[in-house]
Amino acid sequence: MLQQDLSLTAEIKLYYDVFIPENAPQNAPLLLAVHGYGAHKRYMMREAQMVAPDGFVIASIQAPHQHFRKTDDSYRIGFGWLTDFKSEDSVALHHNFVLEVIEKLANEQVIDANRVYLYGFSQACALNFRFAFTYPEKMRGVVGICGGIPGDLETNPRYSPTNAETFYLYNDDDEFYPLEKYEAFAAKLNAYLPNFESKLYGSKHEIIQPMRDDIKAWLKEKAESPERLSALEQKTL
Repeated sequence: MLQQDLSLTAEIKLYYDVFIPENAPQNAPLLLAVHGYGAHKRYMMREAQMVAPDGFVIASIQAPHQHFRKTDDSYRIGFGWLTDFKSEDSVALHHNFVLEVIEKLANEQVIDANRVYLYGFSQACALNFRFAFTYPEKMRGVVGICGGIPGDLETNPRYSPTNAETFYLYNDDDEFYPLEKYEAFAAKLNAYLPNFESKLYGSKHEIIQPMRDDIKAWLKEKAESPERLSALEQKTL
């Protein structure tokens, strides 16, 4: 008798870096950065430090699936969040990772759990949206760059529109997604989310300096503005 896809639960270590600036107040806002396919936590920490306003704590989390990526003259180790096999397990692992980092830093009074901004590039973009739609009250803001949106946006019963401020940025010459696809993604998100902004840039599949400048200004503005009522609170007024 053949039995397939049996499983055991094993414990693994998930790695992340935290940056606490000298001027960070107790219970500071948090920018939680999530890298794309083939990158690592150090890369996304560098990117996050270029966009975080003064006083923000930064956490950069690293995906669990390591692999070798070919470079021009050798190979290097990169990390990915998803696999085609049982991708729901990878999604759940990302969700738990984000929740546990927030909880740990909040319990240590390093960050304010009500002022968390989720920042993702490429593969992490749709992954972060999945988190935000599954836990719609957890995020104060979501920033997504050059990535897709959940393919099950309209069918997953666990999703709800987040009231978080959302900023979606994409390029017009991306080698992975044509501009028409990005425009369709933006239209769906705009129809689904109450507090949504998007912006088009002229480049390939990359984070460019005008994006960094706009994200930093956007985060500063949102961090200084009064917190919005939740979608549920708005309905009861």
